[in-house]
Amino acid sequence: MPNIAPSDRWLIGLDIDGTLVHDDGYLSPEVAKEVSRVKALGHEVIVATGRSAPNAVPVVRDLGIEQGFVVSSNGAVTVELDSEHPRGFKIADVITFEPAEVLSQLIEHLPQAHFAVEDVDGSYRFHRPFPSYALGDQNFETPLDELMHHPVSRVVVLSPEHDVDEFLGLISKIGLSSVSYAIGYTAWLDISPQGVTKASALEVQRSRLGIEKSQVLVMGDGRNDIEMFEWAKNSGGLAFAMGQAPKEVQLAATDVTASVTDDGVAQVLAGLEGFLFSRGQS
Repeated sequence: MPNIAPSDRWLIGLDIDGTLVHDDGYLSPEVAKEVSRVKALGHEVIVATGRSAPNAVPVVRDLGIEQGFVVSSNGAVTVELDSEHPRGFKIADVITFEPAEVLSQLIEHLPQAHFAVEDVDGSYRFHRPFPSYALGDQNFETPLDELMHHPVSRVVVLSPEHDVDEFLGLISKIGLSSVSYAIGYTAWLDISPQGVTKASALEVQRSRLGIEKSQVLVMGDGRNDIEMFEWAKNSGGLAFAMGQAPKEVQLAATDVTASVTDDGVAQVLAGLEGFLFSRGQS
């Protein structure tokens, strides 16, 4: 039985790559143990990731989470875990946009880039190869023109010929204004519908669960986690950046924990009672 009253529950939002798992996909047993512990206390743990749902759900299950919701595709797709479903989950919410305008802008400025779109069912269409781990288990090579003509939940851009700083400069010049976007460690761009982020999807879950706005704690390591950090901070919650996160990500957080290779998530969760006690005394 949970050890805390429903009104004392916290929503804990966790990124996957670089936060829960290492670059090679390794999930530390210490991290999984601490996630299970805080869930057993009665807190709500929701994974919020840039991965597609089919790539995210196996990690969620490795954490021992069998029920609840998963925020994927940077907030554009939320799924509910369902062990009876053939894919292990069912779609709860998908937010889409028409990709033609933004793709046209990007193609003009980045003619050598690799483009992919995520469709409503979680599958991907791409016109140039991506790393094998990058797209979901269902992905299909498609002529570039055919990426334009259906609503999608995400556009992904990979530009191997640019480093991150060059890529940041190019994207800034393009001036994408009708969509939300985040840039990864490499020259990688995730584009979501306007106003859609991990934060917007987590807010839906917080409201559904009836958890106080100030009782949210999030952890992440990427630029696509900054809006999630701001969401937590603006309501009086906590935001932890991983130790290896870029400086701008660390500056957006309330605190910095250890790196993913030093089990930063486990360290924060192991100290959760101390954080909450300190807040109650302040």
